[in-house]
Amino acid sequence: MKANNNIGCSVTECRFHAKDENYCSLEKIQVTKHEAQAKTKQCTDCGSFEAQ
Repeated sequence: MKANNNIGCSVTECRFHAKDENYCSLEKIQVTKHEAQAKTKQCTDCGSFEAQ
């Protein structure tokens, strides 16, 4: 997988993790929220995550 140096990622359990480097291999990601109003980073998630 080719690393996208514009998207850092340390979630090695994700299908799109660049394996040899702490980057994502996607062209873009979708950031989502799981609260009505996101006030902290803990209220957001990577909606592009897929388990390996």
